[in-house]
Amino acid sequence: MESMCYSFKPEFAGDRFANNYYLAGGDYLWIDRSGVDGCADTLLSVLRTVADVGFDERSFFVDAIESDLEKVRNLEFDDSVNIISHVFARLEYNLTRACMRYYIGMRYGFVNPTYLFNHLDTLDDSSDSATPRFEKLFDIDIEHPGKKDVEHVLNSIRGHELGMLFDKIEPDSYLYSQLKKQLALASGSARNTVICNMERCRWRMADGLQDVNKRVIVNIPAFHLYAYGDGKAIDMRIGCGTRKTKTPLLSSCINRMDVNPVWNIPMSIIRKDIAPRATDTAYFARNRYYVVERKTGERVAQSDVTTSMLESGDYRVVQEGGEGNSLGRIIFRFPNDFSVFLHDTSSKGVFTRNIRSVSHGCVRVQEPFALAEFLLGDVDEWQLDKLRISMGIPPTTLRGQRYVDDSDGEAPSLVRSLKVEPCVPLYIVYYTMFADTDGRLCTYNDIYGFDDVIFNNIKPLVVPGVKK
Repeated sequence: MESMCYSFKPEFAGDRFANNYYLAGGDYLWIDRSGVDGCADTLLSVLRTVADVGFDERSFFVDAIESDLEKVRNLEFDDSVNIISHVFARLEYNLTRACMRYYIGMRYGFVNPTYLFNHLDTLDDSSDSATPRFEKLFDIDIEHPGKKDVEHVLNSIRGHELGMLFDKIEPDSYLYSQLKKQLALASGSARNTVICNMERCRWRMADGLQDVNKRVIVNIPAFHLYAYGDGKAIDMRIGCGTRKTKTPLLSSCINRMDVNPVWNIPMSIIRKDIAPRATDTAYFARNRYYVVERKTGERVAQSDVTTSMLESGDYRVVQEGGEGNSLGRIIFRFPNDFSVFLHDTSSKGVFTRNIRSVSHGCVRVQEPFALAEFLLGDVDEWQLDKLRISMGIPPTTLRGQRYVDDSDGEAPSLVRSLKVEPCVPLYIVYYTMFADTDGRLCTYNDIYGFDDVIFNNIKPLVVPGVKK
């Protein structure tokens, strides 16, 4: 048994669990003095259905298991290839690794997106390093298999409860059920797309936020935001990061909205676009930029600004809030490790494009007031009007109209910041096949190439003999 473990290179998490069990001296699970346990037939009946989810049964060793079962039951042993002890060991090992591979993969996914997508794009400053550093692209809190799952599988085999083990193991979601139906109709590359999105459905979230009343979902390939809750469903176009500056996939909770925010411009933009124009006062005035010394927080006179100052990293360039600000009139904040957020934009024309991968990673929303209204929930119209006025939107109440009429010129902002209580779960996800607000399954372009990454890692299950 030990030699089999060392000769078989694990490709999936379940394979490693099976190897670890036998290398630690684990007892036989399927075979005893009476012969092969009937659970082997239960397992085979399940494995023969893997074509329904796009896989080949040979990738779960069905042919090898059936062949050795027949040898055992017909006593077809010899003194060369099919020595009795070898056949029993081979059968035991294949049954366990097939069971572990299937259960762990169907329950948690056959690939680990946390590892896969966080070891995909190297950082620009690590190209000369012996140990490359990678961009973090995935921070969705999903469940991962562990010791409790191994024990659950082992106890199910020992207790003759494989039927219960596999009962309802597939994701219980509308999207997964629609994808499974589509798989039966698809072929070629379209079939591979379905398989990749079914795999995404197996990455089950651990935070429990998906069970709350309200939620906001941003699907990057669709260039769309969907918000559900309180009996409402809204959707709007979004702009996201480019292929080079990808929007990260994450789960979080929107807890605050800031109105007329200032924009602290990233150093990459400062060095590339702004520093060369440090002495162009008209450029700074037109874009409403000003410079702040990081150490003191003091504003620097425009006449004193130089290119070398801006390139040093000791100074910030800030764009004033209000009309014309690149972040628009409102920003939606949520805890994350990427310094990204959802926000309005002064460049409304981006939403007329079909391909809207335009940002440095943040998500631009087409209808910021509609999203704000959804997040606030049941508030009175005057509260909403105060937000409208602050965002430069005409008020709808008589009180709001009077306030604007009584103001000389532009009405002063009534709202600077709003808490979202309770916070509303946010999921930034990546599905190239996804259901819209009407439940229709739509297909989108793989703008970041993530489908290829996933398929290359599950291809051994689709095409037996292919390695990762």
